[in-house]
Amino acid sequence: MLLFIKLGIFDLLDILIVAFIFYQIYRLIRGTAAINIFVGIFIFYLAWILVRALNMELISSILGQFIGMGVIALLIVFQQEIRRFLLLIGSRYNLQHIFNLEKLFAKPEIQENISDAIIEACTHFSDSKTGALIILQQTTELNDYAQTGVELKANMTPELLENIFFKNSPLHDGAVIISENKIFAARCILPVSDRQDIPGSMGLRHRAALGISSISDAYIIVVSEETGNMTFFKDGSYKVRVRPEELKKFLSNDFTGFVVK
Repeated sequence: MLLFIKLGIFDLLDILIVAFIFYQIYRLIRGTAAINIFVGIFIFYLAWILVRALNMELISSILGQFIGMGVIALLIVFQQEIRRFLLLIGSRYNLQHIFNLEKLFAKPEIQENISDAIIEACTHFSDSKTGALIILQQTTELNDYAQTGVELKANMTPELLENIFFKNSPLHDGAVIISENKIFAARCILPVSDRQDIPGSMGLRHRAALGISSISDAYIIVVSEETGNMTFFKDGSYKVRVRPEELKKFLSNDFTGFVVK
C-alpha cells in the first residue's frame, strides 16, 4: 500500500494551471448573479450523480440529456463571463508585450511631477465634490477605449484636469486616460461591472472603474461627487476613502496599505 502519492513536475504544473484558471473564473463571477447560477449547475450535477448511484433510470436518463448538452448550456448561460475571461487573457497577457523589447525591459513609471499634478487635482475634486474618473495606463493597451472619447495627447497639468471634469465642460462625462505621462483622451466610455458585492454608495463611475480594472492592469482613481471620497482601483480590487498621501504611495507602486476588496 502506497503511503505517498508520487507527483511529477508536469502533475504540479497541471494543478497550478487548473488552479489559475479557476481563480480567474472566480474573480470574474464573484459578486455577480453568475455565481448563483454556477452553484445551481453544481447542485444539478450532484443530483445526477445521486440518481445514477440509486439506479433511478428514468430520472437519470432525463438529467443525463441535460448533462450531455453541458458545454453548449455553459456557453449560453455564461456567455458574458466567457467573453470577459477571453478579453482578460487577450488584454492583460497580450503577446505583443512579450515580443516588444522596449516594454519587456522598461516598466511604465509615473513621473513624480505627473503624480503630484494628479494628486493636486484629485484633492481639489474631493474638496469641491466634483466627480472624476482617471485611468493611468500601465502595460495593457487601452486604445480601444480611448477611441470612444476625444483624443487630446496634452501635457498633464492639474488645471487641465480640473477644466476637463468641470461640470459644465463637454468632456467631463466619462473617463480620462493618461498614457506615457500625457492626457491621452477624455470622455472615454468604459465597460461597467455588474458585480453585486460593492456598496450601494458607489455609482456608475465606480462600476466603470471596477470594470476596466478587472480586464487591465491600469491604476484608476474615482472621486465621488456625492461624498468627495477618493477611491483607488487596481486588478479588480479597490480601497475607499484614500488620502492624498496614500494615493501618492499607490502611484509610486507602493501598495503596502492597499486593502483588497
